[in-house]
Amino acid sequence: MGDCYCGSGRPFDDCCGPVLSGERPAPTAEALMRARYSAYQAGNIAFLGKSLHPDARHDWDEPATRRWAREAAWLGLEILSVEKGGEQDSEGLVEFVASYTEKGQLKRHHELALFRKERGIWYYLDGKMPKPQTVKREAPKVGRNDPCPCGSGKKYKKCCGAN
Repeated sequence: MGDCYCGSGRPFDDCCGPVLSGERPAPTAEALMRARYSAYQAGNIAFLGKSLHPDARHDWDEPATRRWAREAAWLGLEILSVEKGGEQDSEGLVEFVASYTEKGQLKRHHELALFRKERGIWYYLDGKMPKPQTVKREAPKVGRNDPCPCGSGKKYKKCCGAN
């Protein structure tokens, strides 16, 4: 088989393939994240259920997950950051973006995923959306009644601030 779906650049049979087949467990939280992404592309929905932490399985909807995996066109995985989650750790946090198209629309799933290792096995525990970054203005805010910064001499609300 060719390159792994997860974007590691390694062959699937040397990367996520053995994890998905159960031949070997994921050694790190990032490796499990990559395998979970590959499971969506490979249609291995059973792996997604097995890799959920037992405390997180109560609300997993296998048919809905299967439908989403089948209907989406998976475009790529980008790992943005990894905190802990190494072979000696018991918890890890992986920030990632999974890109896909659904019903012709490009979408990006951006998540902070929490993983926990128990008895030598990594599990996906929970995920949340990252907080948006605070944007700091370079220039002072222009008020509606202030002169327009374009230099027209008009009030901002009557010039560049007009809707």
